[in-house]
Amino acid sequence: MAKYFDVHPENPQPRTIGTVAGTIRSDGLVVYPTDSCFALGCRLGSRDGINRIRSIRNLDDRHHFTLVCRDFAQLGQFVHVDKDVFRAVKATTPGSYTFILPATKEVPRQLMHPRKKTVGVRIPDHVVAQALVEELGEPLLSSTLLLPGEDEPMTQGWEIKERLDHVVDAVLDSGDCGTEPTTVVDFSGGGPEIVRRGAGDTARFE
Repeated sequence: MAKYFDVHPENPQPRTIGTVAGTIRSDGLVVYPTDSCFALGCRLGSRDGINRIRSIRNLDDRHHFTLVCRDFAQLGQFVHVDKDVFRAVKATTPGSYTFILPATKEVPRQLMHPRKKTVGVRIPDHVVAQALVEELGEPLLSSTLLLPGEDEPMTQGWEIKERLDHVVDAVLDSGDCGTEPTTVVDFSGGGPEIVRRGAGDTARFE
């Protein structure tokens, strides 16, 4: 049964954030809010967490997982970013964007796209998500909480708790989230390719 935690959206309680981070460190799978919508999150090296996310979302091995990072210093440990890409990414983060980039050796192989050896990264503009990643001390392996056959993510934490009670370990709620996932921009081929139009403005990448 999932534990439910309600935190303040602007001043999340440190003890609660610490408890949820502890669940993640113990290979738990959590639901947490972001600046786009709710997401599933687990520890970077958690094979069980990855498998559970794949099962919940019915994902194949070509799905790009996202590493939710605290800042650029952390992001740069896990993906290769050249000068041109750096400027484009820097100008739009933190924000509702996911960038697909070549992975470094720090990224577990099972997280990479099997052929392209890429991974998604992002820095959210959300106090609670930032607090959780800060407390965790490493990127949070994430995927949008969009269930198979549904057009939009769930927006309310209590509803998520009811529906996913036996498949996740914790739900962190700071109020209603949006229904629009991040805009996804693929830089792995050189120039920007908009893979998904979402919450972030795409004008800069057109």
